[in-house]
Amino acid sequence: MLQVGVSLPRSPGGAAGSFPVAEGDNVGTGRGLCPTEMFGSSPVTIMITSEADSWDIDASSCLGCGQFVDWDRMPDPEQQAHIPRDILSKPPKELKKLAREGYWAASRALRAQVYHQLIQQVACRLVTPDALVYRDVASRLFGKLSVSSHPLPEFLEGCSMPTYCLNLEGVTALKKILICVGNLFPDITYSPILPSLVALLLHYSEDEAQCFENISRLIASNASHTSYIDQSFLAHQASCMTFGDLANKHCPAAHKLIASTADNIFEVYSEWLSWLFHDLPFSYAIRVFDVYLLEGQKVLYRIALALLKQYRLSVTSAELEGSDIKADLQAFVQNIAEHVTVDKLLERAFGIRLFSRKEIWLLQMANRKSLTERGITMVQSRQPFHLAVDMQNFSSSIVTAQEMRIIWSWIPERFSLFPPLLLFSTSEDGCSLQRFYTCCEGFEPTVLLIKTTEGEVCGAFLSSDWGERKKSGTTSGFFGTGECFVFTVRPETERYEWVFIKKPELAKAVPRSRQRSPSPSPTSLLGSSPDGCGTSSNRLTVPTLQRKSRLSPFLAIRHFLLPSKTASMFMSGSREGIIIGGGGGQALSLDANLLWGHTEHCETFDNPPLCQENFKVQLLEVWGFQHA
Repeated sequence: MLQVGVSLPRSPGGAAGSFPVAEGDNVGTGRGLCPTEMFGSSPVTIMITSEADSWDIDASSCLGCGQFVDWDRMPDPEQQAHIPRDILSKPPKELKKLAREGYWAASRALRAQVYHQLIQQVACRLVTPDALVYRDVASRLFGKLSVSSHPLPEFLEGCSMPTYCLNLEGVTALKKILICVGNLFPDITYSPILPSLVALLLHYSEDEAQCFENISRLIASNASHTSYIDQSFLAHQASCMTFGDLANKHCPAAHKLIASTADNIFEVYSEWLSWLFHDLPFSYAIRVFDVYLLEGQKVLYRIALALLKQYRLSVTSAELEGSDIKADLQAFVQNIAEHVTVDKLLERAFGIRLFSRKEIWLLQMANRKSLTERGITMVQSRQPFHLAVDMQNFSSSIVTAQEMRIIWSWIPERFSLFPPLLLFSTSEDGCSLQRFYTCCEGFEPTVLLIKTTEGEVCGAFLSSDWGERKKSGTTSGFFGTGECFVFTVRPETERYEWVFIKKPELAKAVPRSRQRSPSPSPTSLLGSSPDGCGTSSNRLTVPTLQRKSRLSPFLAIRHFLLPSKTASMFMSGSREGIIIGGGGGQALSLDANLLWGHTEHCETFDNPPLCQENFKVQLLEVWGFQHA
C-alpha cells in the first residue's frame, strides 16, 4: 500500500526524506521544532512514499482555536479590537470595503469569526458534508491508530502544499482534512489551489471539523456565475486561459514583454493562481483570501493582473534577455514586499475595471468548450498545443511566421489553441468580393491581413462569421462582438481593441428582460443588399459541421446597455464592399474589387488610421482556425 510523506529540503549533509509526527512530540504553540526549522523556507511538496515511511496521526488533534499556528511565524500579533455585533448584517458593498481596507487584520478573533460566518452564507448544494460528517469520517478513517495508512488524494499528486505559519499539529490537520475531502468529494480530479486554501483556513479555525465544513461549502458552492475552487484539470486550464485573455487586454505592456521573451506564453500564465496562493508571503495571501471570500474568483483575476502590471514596472526587456521569465516572475512575487505594500497592491487591483462576473463566466465556459474540442481534458505535463503557429512550416505572402505569432498572441486563448488555416488570398483566388465571401463563410473567427502597395501591413481580428451579414435582410447591418480588434504590423506593431475593453464602466449589463435592438445600418456607405441575396437561406448556407464547432459568444452586444450604438459597429459587408469599425469614421473599408481601401479613426476601436488613409491593396489574405 502507498503511504504519504512530506518532502523535505536537503539539510547540509543529510538527505531529503519524510517525517513522522509522533504523538509524544513537543509541537505546542511556540515550543519545540517549528516548520521553519524543519522545512527551511521551501514550501512543502507532496510525494508518494513507500509503506515503511508512514506518518503518525493524532486522532485528537482538534485542539481549539489557534492551536494549529506557530505564533512566532505569524507576521501580525493578535490585537484586541472591538467586534461590532452586527458586522455581518452590513450591506455587501460596505463589507467589501472593510475587507479591501484590511479591517479583518486588526484582530485574529475578528477574522476567524468573519471567515466562518461569511462561508456559512455561501449558497451551496443541498447535501454538503459538515463538521459532524467530518468527525464521523475521520473517526472511521483514522480511528485511534497512531499511524495512518491513507494516502493523500490523487488529485494532489505533484501539487505543492504551502504550510504558511502552521505548526506540526497544523500540518497533520491539513493532511487529514485533504484526505477526507478526497473521500467525500470523489468528483474532484485536479485542484492545485485546494491545499493552500485549507492551510489558510486552518489558521483561523476552531478545530479540524470547522475547517473541513468551511472548505466543503466553498467546494460545493452553486452560486450563479460564481466559482471558488476549480475541481478538474479542464476547469483549471480554462481559468488559466481566461487569465491569459484578461492579461492580453488589461496588461498589454506586460503581455508584450512576455510574448517577446517566453517560448510559451501560456506556460507563464498557467502559474497565475500559484502567484497568489503559493508564492505570496502569508501577510499578502491572507489579505487576498479576505476579499476572495466576499467576491469570488473575479477578485483573484484582478490581483494577479495587478501583480503582472507591477512586475512590468520593475523589469526591462534587456534584464530578461536569456532569463527564465516564469521563474523570474515567481521570484518577483515571493519578494513582493520589496516592491509594493499589500494595501497598495490591492488598491491597484481594484482600480482595474473588469467586465461583469457573467461575462467572465461566459469567457471561461467558451475556453472550456475549446479545450474539450481539442481533446485537452486530462493532466498533461506540458502544453505544446498552445504553440499553434508552426515557425518552420507557416507560409504567408504578407507576414512572417514571427509576426503571425505576435498576432496569434493577441487573439482569445480558446482560438489560439488552433493553427492558422489560409481561407482566401487575392494572389490565389483573385480580387473578387463574392469569392471572398464564399471562401470565408462557415469560419468563425477569422483574421484579415492587408499589405498595401506602400509596404504597410495592417488587419483585423473578426469574431463573427461573414455569413451573419445576410441575417439583416435587405439592410447591411453591423454584426460581430467586442472581441473584434484592428491592428498594424508594419511599420509598427500595435493593436486597437473595442473601446469598452479599457472603459467597461461605460457599458452596463442588460437586464434579462431587455432585448437588444438591431445594430445601426451603414446603408449609405455600402448599398442596400448583401450580395443581392436577400433573406434566402438557400444561398451560401453555412455548413452544419462548422456551425456545431462554434464557440460560446463573449462580449456580445446584447449583454450591454451602451451609451452610443456607434461605438459597437464591428463589421459589415454587402456586395459594395466591407467595413470594419464604425462611428465617426471607418477603421478599415474595402471596395467590391478588394483593390482600394480607406482607413481613419472610428469610435468603436478609437484607433488612428492604420496606414495611409487612402491606400491600394497589393495583397489580401484571410486566415481561419484549423479545428481538429
